Amino acid sequence: MSLSHNAALSLPPPFHLVTLREAGDAYAHAQSIAAADGAGTLVWARRFHMTEFAVVLEPEEPLASARRVVYAAGNALADALAIHAPPQQPIGFDWPGGLRVDGALVGGLRLAWPTGAAEDAVPDWLVLGCSVRMIVMRAGEPGFRPLLGGLDEQGFEELDPAALIEGFSRYFLREINEWNAEGFGAVQTRWLQRGEDDVVALPDDKLLAEALRVPAWLDPATGAPWL
Repeated sequence: MSLSHNAALSLPPPFHLVTLREAGDAYAHAQSIAAADGAGTLVWARRFHMTEFAVVLEPEEPLASARRVVYAAGNALADALAIHAPPQQPIGFDWPGGLRVDGALVGGLRLAWPTGAAEDAVPDWLVLGCSVRMIVMRAGEPGFRPLLGGLDEQGFEELDPAALIEGFSRYFLREINEWNAEGFGAVQTRWLQRGEDDVVALPDDKLLAEALRVPAWLDPATGAPWL
């Protein structure tokens, strides 16, 4: 696998890019370099049919509450998609990390933390992983899988992985800056406005930790969103 630091994406500070070839695992690689490369490292596996990237974070609060960054990331991802979406196209979430467009599961977010990290201590790092299916390949007709799909089936033909990652990076910084300045409330409100299944409140931090250990949106056999 070849790795390179380059300017293939236009990312705001403090992000710095590591790219992998198509077969690379961005989520696993980000975890392997998190301690050495530090906060802002964005690992991108360059696939044309899937947006697959992971970001190294260094939180300033205990692990139990720091995991809520997945909600900030969800807001950022939804906003990055919304600017490219067809008019009135609904974008929402399955708690805590599944991403839906017009009801179809197209991707999701996951989170890793150091093995053995204490819930009440600040972890050395977190790794936020994101997968969004851009193009459905080798699958049956959408009518046979109405709740599973890709962005190409939802009218996002002009969106490519680079543009989605660039948009995410900027909206994610907005979310984190607002969280730091004003508290988590605004982040929570925006997420709940897009939450599926009539979610009116976020579950407690313990339930979030359990849900993130085995993401419901992820097919373990393929390492991609269910299809």
